Amino acid sequence: MVKLKKYNQFFKLFVIIITALTIVSCAKPQYQLTKIEGKRIPIAKSVQETPEIDKYISPYRNHINTDLSEILAYNPETLDKNNGKWQSPLGNLMADVSLKAGQKVFQLREKKSISICILNSGGIRSILPKGNVSARTAFEIMPFENSLVVIALKGEQIQELVDYFIATKKSHPLAGLTFTIAKDLSAKNILVQGQALDINTIYYVATNDYLANGGDNMNFFKKGIQKYDLDYKLRNILIDYFKEVDTIPVINDIRITEE
Repeated sequence: MVKLKKYNQFFKLFVIIITALTIVSCAKPQYQLTKIEGKRIPIAKSVQETPEIDKYISPYRNHINTDLSEILAYNPETLDKNNGKWQSPLGNLMADVSLKAGQKVFQLREKKSISICILNSGGIRSILPKGNVSARTAFEIMPFENSLVVIALKGEQIQELVDYFIATKKSHPLAGLTFTIAKDLSAKNILVQGQALDINTIYYVATNDYLANGGDNMNFFKKGIQKYDLDYKLRNILIDYFKEVDTIPVINDIRITEE
């Protein structure tokens, strides 16, 4: 009996040790990051041309190239967003075209009128070259997927818009709004559609969806009372405009003056 008792105790101890070792061995190992290494792999060397794939996509590529290359209008003079301190013919064109196109949709849907259009100079990514204009031209000028939206702003936010314009010193595309910059860089004679700015009036301002969310620090748009998404891409607005006109006008009217 004594030997059996000792054997049982030894067996229990053996089982405990085996169980402990099993638990330890099954536990998830703990790793720590000690070093990160990077390596540049040129795509040109890692991806080889496949004739079968090229043959498959060739008809689609040719079809797209044909559509993009179709001549839609003629531009008599190269338009550049950098040709002007406070405004440029290209910026004027972009703002005017966007306001006009947005107006049609907004009036049809909401029975209301857009008073102002402001876009960002950085959104224009290319010149509008002299010569034949195609849909490809529109893609080069507006490569992003930005859509036109309308924000209802109080008159005081329009004042903030003007102050922002002066502070940034960039030729942002602007339509429907004119003003004079005084020597102390304050704004004077602010007119909306030819009428003096009224702080208590609600104005409907067209812009792109990026700026409507406060992009480029246009935070005054965040104070908007209401937002309307027109589901109309700026690039498509430009393409539709090219289709409507025979010759693109050079818009040099004065919208911003300095004392």
